[in-house]
Amino acid sequence: MKFYKYQGAGNDFLIADNRDGALRLSPEQVARLCDRRYGVGADGLMLLETSDRYDFRMVYYNSDGSGGMMCGNGGRCIVAFAADRGVRNFEFEAADGYHCAEILSDDGVVKVVSLKMTDVKNVTEYQALAGIQVPSGGYFLNTGTRHYVRFVDDVEHCDVVSEGRQIRYASELMPEGANVNFVEPCGDVLKVRTYEKGVEDETNACGTGIVASCLAAWSSRAMEPQHIGPDRFRYDVRAKRDALAVEFTQKDDMLAADVWLTGPAAYVAEIIVNI
Repeated sequence: MKFYKYQGAGNDFLIADNRDGALRLSPEQVARLCDRRYGVGADGLMLLETSDRYDFRMVYYNSDGSGGMMCGNGGRCIVAFAADRGVRNFEFEAADGYHCAEILSDDGVVKVVSLKMTDVKNVTEYQALAGIQVPSGGYFLNTGTRHYVRFVDDVEHCDVVSEGRQIRYASELMPEGANVNFVEPCGDVLKVRTYEKGVEDETNACGTGIVASCLAAWSSRAMEPQHIGPDRFRYDVRAKRDALAVEFTQKDDMLAADVWLTGPAAYVAEIIVNI
């Protein structure tokens, strides 16, 4: 079986073209392929499949084999993959519904992809989470995946893994749990680090988490965004190594509409594996 490895801001994925419907993967097979020591290694795995309504369908799995959620960096990477397979229009369905995308630039390896995310209706503030041994006041919202956002003074020195794991399993967020984002407003940039459930570790970037972090910053006024048009706003974001941006429109009946996530998506390798 042929897979292709792509990375979006260091968030890496195995992707297969399954438009013929021939590939069926169990959660155990996905986890084995994504294992960084016994498999190929990746934060997640995606299948490009046909859709009855749109140009294609994105099927996403976490590295532990779980699925049923949206991945923002994965969405940008599957658009880059689809383009490399000859697809020219990028309207697609994912676990959280309809998406579309634009490729803003392409140097043959790295594409800059702008992906339309789901609208976000509201955010829930928590002063604290029960039974957590670390500071846990923050904000919960769903950007296609469940996220908890906590603002910190020094994100570089946060213990993202241990603190993130505690918050991820907090009783208020169970049974589904949530990804956990640690966010520092720094000048005109939001610095974001994320602990991802399903990976159960920090990843180099999380697209839905970056969107959640920006909207939490907007809702809490932790950092003012750039005003780029009538009721239209933008945040610039720094993940562990790469820069991304989030743009959105404020509407009275929801927190954010017409939300777009922009950043790099790069081809890494072609891989042949035995399933």
